[in-house]
Amino acid sequence: MPDLWLPGAERHPLGDTAPTDAQYAPRVIWHITWDKNGTAAKPANLVPFDQLVRYFTGGGRGAAPHLLWDPFTGRTAQFYPANSRSKSVVDTAGGTRTNRTGRVCLQVETLFFPYCQVNGKSYATVRDTPAKGLAKILAWARSWGVPDAWPMGAPTWSPNRSEHAWETAGGHYGHGQVPENQHTDPGPMPKWPTTGPAPKPGPPPFPGCSAFGPGKSNASILLLGQQLVRRGFGEHYRVGPSRDWGEADRQNVADFQRAQGWSGSDADGYPGPETWRRLFT
Repeated sequence: MPDLWLPGAERHPLGDTAPTDAQYAPRVIWHITWDKNGTAAKPANLVPFDQLVRYFTGGGRGAAPHLLWDPFTGRTAQFYPANSRSKSVVDTAGGTRTNRTGRVCLQVETLFFPYCQVNGKSYATVRDTPAKGLAKILAWARSWGVPDAWPMGAPTWSPNRSEHAWETAGGHYGHGQVPENQHTDPGPMPKWPTTGPAPKPGPPPFPGCSAFGPGKSNASILLLGQQLVRRGFGEHYRVGPSRDWGEADRQNVADFQRAQGWSGSDADGYPGPETWRRLFT
């Protein structure tokens, strides 16, 4: 099993761990702390690393990431193990569980804000920093199966968002690319070698027939319902998809199955591997 804690990182475990939704592909979410505002004409001094550690272990623990990373020194601090969710993105009740999506959903807060000043030099973006310690973080992410690619493209200050890409492709995401979030960080990030082209969004792994049916409640049911709506097979929902299986889910799945030319037991409204594959492709 890969390391739950980044080798060499300072450990500040917060407890309060919770599992991720492991049926989704593994990923990393990148943030900047953005605790000050500088300008090209008037840069501001970078906030001390230890001040942020105190924040994330104190009053800011409700928004703590997995890692706090200083790209100027390479210093890192870790607050949650890799197999737990952390809490640095907006996670709306009843929607995509953004803090939990993936075998791992590693969140990294980069100690940075635009036009921060370090040793008398101003830095406009994270890309301009020395990025010390980045290689170690990327190697750790790879050990958890995170590909080096940016499925929504490398971050900019005007990020695009695709919930379908988020739900189906592993890799690296900016905070501003995460569904339900309105932030624009981290802005341009350092370039790093990729292991290949960005993965094309494809069907998420089929969770098994036992995930669906009366009394079941899980992320796969929500994902199924959201995709049915996208494909135009959501007319039986009165409110919308949820994590809880209901008769509307079964009726919408049956409609989709009949649209494939299936009948009888092949269109009973309970998704199997082929229904899942066709729904997501």
